[in-house]
Amino acid sequence: MTEICGNYDPAFAQVVDAFEKNFEEGDLGACCAVFVDGQVVVDIWGGIADFEKNTLWEKDTIVNVWSTTKTMAAICTLMLYDRGLIDLESPVYKYWDIFAQNGKENVLISHLLSHSAGLPGFDSPITEDQLFDWDYTCNRLASQATWWDPGSVSGYHPMTQGWLLGEVVRRVDGRTLGNFFREEVAEKIGADFHIGLSEKHFDRVALLDTSAVDGPVVLTDETPHHFVERVEQHGRLGAKIANSDRWRKSEFPAANGHGNARSVAFIHNLIACNGASDEFELLSPDTVKRIFEIQTDDTDLILGVPIRHGMGFGLRSDLMPISPNENACFWGGWGGSLAVIDVDARMSFAYVMNRMAPSLQHDMRAGRTLMATHAALASS
Repeated sequence: MTEICGNYDPAFAQVVDAFEKNFEEGDLGACCAVFVDGQVVVDIWGGIADFEKNTLWEKDTIVNVWSTTKTMAAICTLMLYDRGLIDLESPVYKYWDIFAQNGKENVLISHLLSHSAGLPGFDSPITEDQLFDWDYTCNRLASQATWWDPGSVSGYHPMTQGWLLGEVVRRVDGRTLGNFFREEVAEKIGADFHIGLSEKHFDRVALLDTSAVDGPVVLTDETPHHFVERVEQHGRLGAKIANSDRWRKSEFPAANGHGNARSVAFIHNLIACNGASDEFELLSPDTVKRIFEIQTDDTDLILGVPIRHGMGFGLRSDLMPISPNENACFWGGWGGSLAVIDVDARMSFAYVMNRMAPSLQHDMRAGRTLMATHAALASS
């Protein structure tokens, strides 16, 4: 039996039970955290961090959370909006002049945040070395045409959203998104989350078990849209690269954030509490409200499932019931990580693990602990 470590409010004991069941069903190493009204009520972890060295998951273990990173990139963009430095309804080229090439004058900042810009991949093949070249990838995206009418429908931008938002942040603020996040968020509140990881942290990074996801990404049981094949064919970094030093040190704001459930839920807790704690304002209440403005609400062309997109986050819907409350948003990462923010309940939830599941539709690990969290809230 896997030892579950950490602390929790007794009212949330069922979350611990659900977390423990994940290990009974084969989870490797993981952590789960819940904040309510600014206070941590669940902070637990267990299992194996490095299956090659057989080292245990510890309190300060961090891991690549894949696309859960996108929530942090969205936060950075919304902070610039909050400060009056960008307008979400302005065209991208206002801040990134060369972006207007090939008819992209009508692509707005809001389209980048809602995966509706029509730039989910590259028009022609791109090499791994080129994917690690920030200026090259941004110039490629700036030069190509959109794949659909911007704003008309969403099509998940699995990697490109990081370059698109990151370049806007860099051109407006002068810092890379990773540095902006570190200096303006992580260091100010003491959050152990990193976009571009310093080597001094490498010895506490959990090794990702990518054995189930070495092939093409499996998002749903539905026949994929032809755009999915286009993204896969023209340039994708496989999951194994996440265990490399090169990946950890670089900045991929869409996918290579390193943290744990505690740090993710801690940061998101500020949004759950209308943007601020007693000590720090991340976003104004008005900007938090903008997250919940519906941008698209249809079957996503890349994900292949119905999803309601807000500003930088997926939104609660009857087909995506991540909360019983209306003002709830979320995002997750390849393989199984999940983050949920419930403003109505003033709750933030995060689940992070290192055994990657092959399909998002059939992985109940995060969902099980999330449902237990809502049940505990309902009975408390």
